[in-house]
Amino acid sequence: MLAKTDTSRIFDANRATGRIALSVRTVAGRTQRMRVHEDGSLRVRFPNITSDALEAVLVNTGGGMTGGDRFSIDLEVTRGANLTFSTAAAEKIYRSTGADAEMTVRLAVEDGGRLTWLPQETILFDRARLARRIDIELAEGAALIAAEAIVFGRTAMGEAMNHGFFSDRWRLHRAGRLVFADHPRLDGCIAQKLGRPAVTAGGIAIATVLIAPGHDEKVDAVRALDEHYAGEVGISAWNGIAVARLCARDGTVLRHDLTAVLAALGVKPPRLWLQ
Repeated sequence: MLAKTDTSRIFDANRATGRIALSVRTVAGRTQRMRVHEDGSLRVRFPNITSDALEAVLVNTGGGMTGGDRFSIDLEVTRGANLTFSTAAAEKIYRSTGADAEMTVRLAVEDGGRLTWLPQETILFDRARLARRIDIELAEGAALIAAEAIVFGRTAMGEAMNHGFFSDRWRLHRAGRLVFADHPRLDGCIAQKLGRPAVTAGGIAIATVLIAPGHDEKVDAVRALDEHYAGEVGISAWNGIAVARLCARDGTVLRHDLTAVLAALGVKPPRLWLQ
């Protein structure tokens, strides 16, 4: 039999890495790829669409992440360009033997640029460990809508995330000034902590939608659909941005409410969301 240290080395040698670096620009009123770099198990594809915006779809050829995997995404939207970024499927974070799965995201948008960041849900399995960092740099005249959804276990499959680790660090700078900082963190008995009234009161699906610029009219548009939501949705505006929070009993309800929030903001979900 292999010693424990030998087994650990075998797992370490089989950890996945991946990196996407994408820059886009506008040419004759249409957004085009300027630079595309793919490494490891991550790929980016560009469906044929007729709008002036460019749609990019992330594909994880590894089929998910587990402890020790390290992925990074680096997007640059230059002056006047318009990019919608999504994923081909929900990202699955599987059980870890001890190490964290690490995801680093860097988003940069220049003046007049617009980025719509709409990955599908991230699903955490029991004893998964995920440490994610999202850093966003916006020029004064840049626009962003970023939506991230997390599901703790797949209730449709009778699965729950009872134990594990989740850390999600967000930082948004506008013209070099920090305007939004957030860092949800859950460790240990995840299901027990989610059951607390001050956390999610038993909800296992949450989402954050970050809107910049974000003002009262966008807040009012989201709040106007209050009776339409199946879960809980709240939104506030400050520092020239708006942030919506969603909480639901499962991923299906969360998807319903998130789609409604995006519609209120004038955003149509990517086609892959509807398949």
